[in-house]
Amino acid sequence: MSLLILGLVLFLGVHSLRIFAEGWRNAQVARLGEQRWKGIYSLASLAGFVLLVWGFGEARAAGPALYAPPAWARHTAALFTLPAFVLLAAAYVPGTRIKAAVGHPMVAGTVLWSLGHLLANGRLADLLLFGAFGLWAALSFLAARGRDRAAGRSDRPGPVGRDVLAVIAGAGAWGFFAFLAHGWLFGVRPFG
Repeated sequence: MSLLILGLVLFLGVHSLRIFAEGWRNAQVARLGEQRWKGIYSLASLAGFVLLVWGFGEARAAGPALYAPPAWARHTAALFTLPAFVLLAAAYVPGTRIKAAVGHPMVAGTVLWSLGHLLANGRLADLLLFGAFGLWAALSFLAARGRDRAAGRSDRPGPVGRDVLAVIAGAGAWGFFAFLAHGWLFGVRPFG
C-alpha cells in the first residue's frame, strides 16, 4: 500500500502545483527555464506514475475489501467511462463545442472515470486510487475554471464536425479499451 500512496503523492502532487502553489511553480519555471522545468516535471510524473501502477497492483491483490459493489455497478462504470473518453478526445480536438462548454474536458472526464470506478470497485486500493484521482480532478477543474474567469478566457467553438470527430474518436477509444485493452492491461473485462 505504501508504494501506491507514495506514487499518488508524487504524481498528483506534481500535477497539483497549479492548484495549490502556482506562484511557486511560476517562479521555478522562470528560474530554471521552461524546458528544464518540463524535464523535471516529466521525470517526477513518470516516477510517480510507475510507483502508483506498481503499488496499485500490489495493494489490489492484498488490500482489504471495504464494500461489495452491486452487480449492476460494473456496467454503470462502463457507462461513466464512455463520456469520459469523449471528453478526453474533446480536450485534444481543437475548437469543439464540448471544450467551449466544459472548459477543461480532460479533468471533467477524469472525474467521471473516477466515479464510475468507485461504484464498481470496493477494495481499499480502489478507494485510494480512484478517490484520489477524482478529488484531484475536481479541484483541478475548479482551479482551472477560476483561472479562466480571472483571465477572461473562453474557448470559441468551431464547426460541429470537430465535435463529431471528438465523439467518434472518444467512443472508438472507449470501445477498444472496454472490450479489449482493459482486460489485457488490468485483467478485468468490463463486459465479461
